[in-house]
Amino acid sequence: MSESPANLAEGLLADVSFKLGWSLLERFAVLVRESGSADERAAAHFIASRLEAMEIPHDVYHPELYLSIPRGASVEVDGAGLAAKPPSFAASTSGKGLSAQPIHVPAAQVGDTSSLLQPAPDTPPETDDSTPDEPPPNTPPAGVLPDEVAGRIVVTEGYPTPVSVARIEAAGAAAQVYINPGSRIHWGICTTVWGAPGEYHRRLTPTTPVAAVNRPDGDRLIEAIEGGTDQITIHTDLQEGWFDCPLPVARIDGREKDFVLAHGHYDSWDIGIGDNAVGDATLLELARIFHQHRDELRRSLRVAWWPAHSTGRYGGSTWYADNFGLELSRHCVAAVNIDSPGCRAATSYDDVAWMAEAGEVCRTSIHSVAGVEPQRRRPPRAGDHSFNELGISSFFMLLSNIPREERERLGFYPVGGCGGNIVWHTEADRLDVADRDNLERDLRVYLTAIARFLDDEILPLDFRETMAELNEALEGYEASIPKILGKRFNLSPVRIAFDDLARRVEMFYENLSEGRLDPAPANEALLGLGRILVHLGYAEGPRFEHDPATPRAPLPKLAKVPELETLREEESDRFMFALTDARRQRNKVVEGLSEASRLLDEVARASATD
Repeated sequence: MSESPANLAEGLLADVSFKLGWSLLERFAVLVRESGSADERAAAHFIASRLEAMEIPHDVYHPELYLSIPRGASVEVDGAGLAAKPPSFAASTSGKGLSAQPIHVPAAQVGDTSSLLQPAPDTPPETDDSTPDEPPPNTPPAGVLPDEVAGRIVVTEGYPTPVSVARIEAAGAAAQVYINPGSRIHWGICTTVWGAPGEYHRRLTPTTPVAAVNRPDGDRLIEAIEGGTDQITIHTDLQEGWFDCPLPVARIDGREKDFVLAHGHYDSWDIGIGDNAVGDATLLELARIFHQHRDELRRSLRVAWWPAHSTGRYGGSTWYADNFGLELSRHCVAAVNIDSPGCRAATSYDDVAWMAEAGEVCRTSIHSVAGVEPQRRRPPRAGDHSFNELGISSFFMLLSNIPREERERLGFYPVGGCGGNIVWHTEADRLDVADRDNLERDLRVYLTAIARFLDDEILPLDFRETMAELNEALEGYEASIPKILGKRFNLSPVRIAFDDLARRVEMFYENLSEGRLDPAPANEALLGLGRILVHLGYAEGPRFEHDPATPRAPLPKLAKVPELETLREEESDRFMFALTDARRQRNKVVEGLSEASRLLDEVARASATD
């Protein structure tokens, strides 16, 4: 008989150490784990050899993944060559490079990590927390780009994110140069395509050169442009194609087939200790501890290390979703993303991602271990969240951070990993970024949260929180539709279906709390409800497809509804095209909500006859 969740958690936490994990960090500290490379294969071998030594069942798959590997870049201005880095999936130039007239498009300031992937406002915020040495990063403004962009090399501040690169390329720019916010140049990836592209998505990759320079060299570029320089030259060199990439997956079997997927990427930019060797070490410790307690587990655990995160836009996790999608859909109860935990000085939990239904588990796990109340944000369309379209509830990505006050004191600008340390995606991300005490603390958080999903008799998913989040989004979409649209379009069918489902969800949890539902059908209903609500809440496209790596609003199928009024005022054909799309998307949402209601009705009828 299994121990109670509390006793299981006590046993798990008693086994916490980071001896094995630290040995992984020391090994990875001499490996440049670029996907498709010998060092990546050496890292995969290290993981597999440790699993084998502990007699943990595992597989090492060898998918062929589509990668774009940066080999070099530079920007020439007034006879000087400036060091640069090309983001993955930018176009390569010929030997002579690409020369054109530059134009500086000033960018609006980004204030925090959560807004890195979002289109920035046209104007900076009222407060400016920049410092002379390390000003905060910027992204191109969200408004209309000037007509003069066409045919020119756009120079702008920030990171070459997929949204910004696609927008500027669509405006006709010949190339783009991004000025990173500090003295370092950060690697990145600029395609909107999630995972390996199919034939259609291949056409969506960038077709023009893109490069990033540091702030001092960027200032020289801007000065040259303001001084009348009429030509600069950009050189980019990237290797693009299909690469064999090892993908290790450990299996710890409980008494049931249903499983939790704990996962993170093991490839890196350069050495990449804070992003993400620390996560790889944590995954190895999780495999060790849960394997030791395997006879006590109700559900099973899979632990996966992904390649092709950095140069393949989450290629490894996407391959796994593509090849094991049916099994994941039937049996995966939750996915836990582990990226950049336990970094130096990272003691704050002020920006932790989780889906609403996992909120109770995430909040209590962090509070019980760290003694703080975490601040939640909705998971962004990033970081190996490759299972949204399957409808799998996910929680965590980045976890602990350097406290905001300390980041401000140090002059750190927002980054997307390493606990907030600006060595993120640079050659300086080395072993000293990791902190053993912080790693053990974050390991305890993961153990506590995962144990709930592995051993709670009823899955700890509260879709009342999900419905509240989606209701807020739906109210916003409803408010965006003016009365003048009248019978041509409204969201009344969605509202009726949503409210019907909300009542059934409340009744389901009431029956659950009163003990009127048996565990097996209750868990089946929770998974079925999640498959629908997670998909509706996070995915625009169909199941078993992958939305692009661009921001997703809640209920993304309705995200373009607010545009209808502006298009109607323009009196163009675009309004009718958009209206057609909106009606079709509305139907999809109503059908999903109605299907969820039918599912809960079946559960209620079955419980009434028992």
